[in-house]
Amino acid sequence: MNGAAQAVNLSQPALTQGLAKLERQLGTALFVRRPDGVTPTEAGLVMAGRVTAALEHLTIATARRSARGFARPEHLMTASQLHAFLALADAGSFVGAASATGLSQPALHRAARDLEQIGGVALAERRGRGVVLTAAGRRLARGIRLAAREIEAGIVELSGTTDSGRIAIGAMPLSRALILPHAIAAFVAGTPRALVDVSEGSWRELVEPLRDGVIDLMIGALRDETPEGLEQRALFADRLVVIGRAGHPLASVANPSLDALSAYRWIVGQGDTPLRAQWDALFAGHPRPDAPIECGSVMVIRGVLRESDALTLLSPDQVALEMESGILTAIGPPLGHGVRTIGITTRVGWRPTAAQARFIALIEQAAEHTRIQENK
Repeated sequence: MNGAAQAVNLSQPALTQGLAKLERQLGTALFVRRPDGVTPTEAGLVMAGRVTAALEHLTIATARRSARGFARPEHLMTASQLHAFLALADAGSFVGAASATGLSQPALHRAARDLEQIGGVALAERRGRGVVLTAAGRRLARGIRLAAREIEAGIVELSGTTDSGRIAIGAMPLSRALILPHAIAAFVAGTPRALVDVSEGSWRELVEPLRDGVIDLMIGALRDETPEGLEQRALFADRLVVIGRAGHPLASVANPSLDALSAYRWIVGQGDTPLRAQWDALFAGHPRPDAPIECGSVMVIRGVLRESDALTLLSPDQVALEMESGILTAIGPPLGHGVRTIGITTRVGWRPTAAQARFIALIEQAAEHTRIQENK
C-alpha cells in the first residue's frame, strides 16, 4: 500500500479507502491483505488489465502536441471531468449536456476549462449556441469512450457470468438479411441478460463509430486493404448476381449479354463502395448503361426493382426473401468476377467479453449455415 500510494501521489489512508470503496461497488475482493503487503486476486488481475487498457486509450488521446500542459495529463483527469466533457461532445452544446447529465452549465464549463488546462490544448470552440470539438477534443472524446468500454467490460467479467453485458453491432447491408438475424436469435436464446444494440449503415457511416467505441464490431464487406487501427476477419466470399423483378424481360435469358443488360436502367452503389467497384468492373471497356439511381439502401432498391424494369447488382442473400417469394429473381448466372469478401471488422486490441466472444462465434456459425443453404 505504501508503494502504491507513492506511485499515484496519494496518502495511504486515501488509497486504502478508495480501494475498499471500489471493492464494495464491484462486490468482490481485488486484493488479499497480508501483514507484509497485498496480493491481487483473480478479479483484481482482470480489472487491472482492463484499467491498464483504459489508461492507454487516455494516454494516446492526450499525447502532448504542444509545450503547454502537464507531462502526464491522463493521470490528472478526474472521472467527473471526463463524464462532463463526453456529455458535451455528444450533445454539442452546454445546454444539451446539462439536460442530459443534470449538471449545471457552470460545472460543465469548468470541467472543459480544467481539461484544457491539464492538456494544454483547446478542446472545444463556440459556434453560435453550440460548440464544435477541435481535433484534440475529438481525440479526447474517443479516448474517453474507449476507456469507458474497457471498464464496462471489466465489470461484466467480474460479475462471473457469461450471459450479460452489451454488444453493439454495426450492420452493413449484406449482413441484415440472413447472417445477423440468425446469429442474434441464437445469441439471445442462450444469453438472456445481454443487450444487443444494432446500428445499420454503410461502411463509411459505421467506421468512425467503431473507432470511437460506440459500436464493438462491423459485419459486412471488407476493404481490400485493412484500414489503420482496425482488424478484419474474413467469413466467406460472396458472389454477386444481377437482380431484377420476376417477369423482367431478361428473366428467361440464360446468359444475357452486356448489350442486353445495358438496355435497362440500373441502380448502383455509391461512389467509393465495393459494390460500385464491382459494377464498374462489369461494364469495363463497354458503354455504361444509364444509372440514374445511386443508393445503398437495400429496402429502397427492392422497392424500385418491384416497380420497374431496373436492374441492380446484389448478393442473393440481400434479397433472399423476395427471391423465395417470387417477387425478384436473378438475371443470368452469378458474375465470374463479382466476388466480395464478407467478414467482421473490429478495433486493433479489442478484447471481447465472454458474451461478445460467443456472439462472434455465432456469427461465424451463421455465415457457414447460410453458405451451406445457398450451395444446396
